[in-house]
Amino acid sequence: MSVYDERPWLARYDPGQPADIEVEHPNALAMFAAAVRRSPDLTVIRYFDGRITVRELDELSDAFACALLDRGMRRGDRIGLFLQNVPQFLIALLAVWKAGCIAVAINPMNKERELRLLLKDSGARGLVCLEGLHESVARGVVADTDVELTITTSELEYQTRDDPRVLAAVQRLSCAGAEDMAALIESFRGKRPEQVELAPEDVAVLTYTSGTTGPPKGAMNTHRNVVFNAQTYRDWIGLDSGDVILGVAPLFHITGLIGHVALALLLPAPLVLTYRFEPSLTVDAIRDEQASFTVGSITVFIALMNAPDATRADLASLRKIYSGGAPIPPSTTRAFRDQFGQYIHNIYGLTETTSPSHGVPLHATAPVDETSGALSVGVPLYNTVVRIVGDDGEDLPPGEIGEVVTAGPQVVPGYWRKPEETASAMPGGALRTGDVGYMDDDGWFYLVDRKKDQINAAGYKVWPREVEDVLYEHGAIREAAVVGIPDPYRGETVKAFVSLRQGQQVEPGELVEFCRQRMAAYKYPREVEILDELPKTVTGKLLRRELRARGA
Repeated sequence: MSVYDERPWLARYDPGQPADIEVEHPNALAMFAAAVRRSPDLTVIRYFDGRITVRELDELSDAFACALLDRGMRRGDRIGLFLQNVPQFLIALLAVWKAGCIAVAINPMNKERELRLLLKDSGARGLVCLEGLHESVARGVVADTDVELTITTSELEYQTRDDPRVLAAVQRLSCAGAEDMAALIESFRGKRPEQVELAPEDVAVLTYTSGTTGPPKGAMNTHRNVVFNAQTYRDWIGLDSGDVILGVAPLFHITGLIGHVALALLLPAPLVLTYRFEPSLTVDAIRDEQASFTVGSITVFIALMNAPDATRADLASLRKIYSGGAPIPPSTTRAFRDQFGQYIHNIYGLTETTSPSHGVPLHATAPVDETSGALSVGVPLYNTVVRIVGDDGEDLPPGEIGEVVTAGPQVVPGYWRKPEETASAMPGGALRTGDVGYMDDDGWFYLVDRKKDQINAAGYKVWPREVEDVLYEHGAIREAAVVGIPDPYRGETVKAFVSLRQGQQVEPGELVEFCRQRMAAYKYPREVEILDELPKTVTGKLLRRELRARGA
């Protein structure tokens, strides 16, 4: 037996915790159906002053599923969810599953080019989106895709407060060529779709992660993946229906999808939604709703520390805090605890691991690597075997640095319609994460670098090639190279280095604006530096390490 299977941390940190758990439900629908039977009157969504019970969510999603089927959606069809953190995300997700379809989680910050790529790659036949996103982004895209049914909704639905901190600019819009979600639900209210049989291996959601060389890849998160890691959150952290979940992570993101939505449907427990993250509004929500658990990017907690008038009493209920998606400086965890009295526990995973594969036990404090100062990302979760391997693919002993390779029930079976990429990233079903790290003698894992050139901006993953492709669309650009540089708030931010075509002139700010108009907000470069020549090897390969050093 290897050290990776012995789980020495179990005896040291929580002797009563099992190493393995059984998947309780065959699919996410059965998971929610059990919640309906158990706690139909429990409020499962709190959205400003709006409240939706488990029973009401079941009825709303039944009606919407009937509408989807009536409008021609069929088993296996993909339906995009282009939404912010609103109740309609949960309603639509359940309805998609009840119709036997597959949800496609789409970042609401995506622009036309990015949305088109996702809709085409997934072959989506339906799209559920906010009215504003339809008018600004989707309307000009769907005609170029397989989308036959577009349904719009407003973030003003299911509440009456219209909080000016996040909803001030929102207006009701009439979207030509689209059907209204509320009207469809009302027309099918009281009806139930015919029950579908979903296997554990059926794909529940496609969540997109960019590839290193171009087009995005859709990770096929199965129903088994979703149910298993919803249980993992519950059992690892000790959550139950008495907890209140604060929804600070975007619901389209794998963290929000599992650590907020799937978890709320499993327990069931109230999920507090506030449309978008805004620090002062979030502080109010924690205090007023007595939120007890959340998981989000470290930038969320940095923002809370800087929120005016945020007090220790405001966050007193938030006793179970986890952060993932971006490295956590130990100094930040100390500062947060000093200010609010609560400890931020690290948790680590990828889109391909359906959220967590590692985590810090609730009552433990993560150790810090003495050499690099890095905070441990935790220990492997239930049923999960994590190895550190060398370039030859062989296991490395504790203390030696190599690639993190993860195997377990949370690992997706592959990428949507990309068998070659699947075979490369998941040989034998184990995920080669591309992250470089090591395990210590006690079973704690540390990440020390990234194997690829991925940029991690506040938990959002940015691939240089995608930004470079946009820069190359500008007529003045001869060469472009994009790297991540340190940022005190986002962890990393995007910087571009370019050289210009002969006779061309352009200001750096113009290039920043050019990208901003064509990319999601977290992707476009915050800085552009113009060089006569970009550094290269003798074979013409860009020397990104030199650019990183220049940008640091």
